[in-house]
Amino acid sequence: MNTPQAHLVDDDEAIRDALCWLLKSRGLPCAAYDSAESFLAAWSPATAGCIVLDMRMSGMSGLDCYDALLERGSTLPVIFLTGHGDVPLAVATLKRGAFDFFEKPLNDNELVTRIEEAMALDSRQRAENATVDSVNARISRLTTRERQIMDLVLAGKYNKVIADELNISMRTVEVHRANLFDKMQVKTAVELANLFKTGR
Repeated sequence: MNTPQAHLVDDDEAIRDALCWLLKSRGLPCAAYDSAESFLAAWSPATAGCIVLDMRMSGMSGLDCYDALLERGSTLPVIFLTGHGDVPLAVATLKRGAFDFFEKPLNDNELVTRIEEAMALDSRQRAENATVDSVNARISRLTTRERQIMDLVLAGKYNKVIADELNISMRTVEVHRANLFDKMQVKTAVELANLFKTGR
């Protein structure tokens, strides 16, 4: 489940088979599920890629599955497959954060393009989250004094000003600053500031 792929959730075996064949013919990995329940049972926070979700299925509907995923904190992009009568519902799900919807019969090329875009979005989001987690982990290793000095460095203050504000010697500031840069894995104040553009 951790391998990025299109997760096809549809109770129509013919549609599942056709979509899997289509995606694999374009070099896109996919996994198929015959119900919302079976997909939710397999889902975990590490599940990557995107979800292609039929809106109307026997048992749990696609909308109910979507609600369950949101409750679990899933950020996987969701593309709904819908019949003509479900278009207003599909539009409403877009307003709630769904990635897109396609009305049956499907346009193969457009669907594949949107699946590729959804998987690329998921990949970017995961990379950004990993960066945030990495920066937060580094911050957690700082002492209280190193955090104080980091905030003052980020405010653009020089060592002498920091020493005066914290009522410590310049040498002490230099030592803490060196330790701070080492723990944050940067060499300059500019590198430190750039970390926080995505990491805090």
